[in-house]
Amino acid sequence: MSRQIAIVEDDPDQRDNYADALAAAGYSVKTYGNRAEAFAGMKQNLPDLAILDIMLEDEMDGGFDLCRDLRAIAPKLPIIFLTARDTDIDRVSGLRLDAWDYLTKPVNLQFLAVRVSSLFRIVETLHTETAELEAIVRLGPLQLDPNSMSVRWDSHEVNLTLTEFWLVQALARRPGHVKTYENLMQVTRQSYVERNTINGYVRRIRKKFKEVDPGFSMIQTVFGVGYRWQPE
Repeated sequence: MSRQIAIVEDDPDQRDNYADALAAAGYSVKTYGNRAEAFAGMKQNLPDLAILDIMLEDEMDGGFDLCRDLRAIAPKLPIIFLTARDTDIDRVSGLRLDAWDYLTKPVNLQFLAVRVSSLFRIVETLHTETAELEAIVRLGPLQLDPNSMSVRWDSHEVNLTLTEFWLVQALARRPGHVKTYENLMQVTRQSYVERNTINGYVRRIRKKFKEVDPGFSMIQTVFGVGYRWQPE
C-alpha cells in the first residue's frame, strides 16, 4: 500500500504540480486549499506525511496554526513546511513547532520527492527501534514514557515539545555517555539544524525542569562537543 501524503497549498497551480510530482514517485496524494478544510480532512483520515504552506488564503500564519492543530492529534506525524517565507525567524518558528523540514519556494520537484523519500526512510528506521524506544525510562527522579510522550521529574509533570522529548530521551537512555552535536542533530529528525539550535533546545529543556526542581542539573555541557545526562 502506497504512503499517503497531504498537501496544503492555496495556489492551485503549485498544488497540482506538487501532487503530480509525488504521485509520479508512487505516493497517494490528497490536496487541500485552506487550513480548515485540511484539518477536517486530516483529522478524519490522517496521512503518513503532511506538506504545509504557511500563508493560506487570508491567514498569514495559517500553516503554523495548522501545524499546532496537527501536533495536538498526531505528535509523531512528519510535517514539512514548503513556503515562500524564507526568513530565519520563520524557519526557526517552523522548526520549534517540530516540523521535520522547512523548504522554500521555488522548489525543485525532483528534490521534493527525494526529500519526502528520505523522511520516510527515517520513519522506517524509527519503527525498527520501536521496542527499545517504547520502553519506559526510570532514572532516579526521572520517568519518561514514550507511549504517552510524557516526562515526570520527582512526580511532577514536565511539559516538553516533541523535539525536546526526543532529546531528553536520547540523553537519558545512556547516562554519562556524551551525545555530540551531530548525534543530537539526527535526534531532532530535522534537516536544518545548527549548534545554536541544539543549544536553544537544551536551554528550554533545562528551564522546564527547573520550573519543577530549581536544583535540576542533570544535563551537563561538554564544551565544544555536545551534552550528556549526569550518571547516578
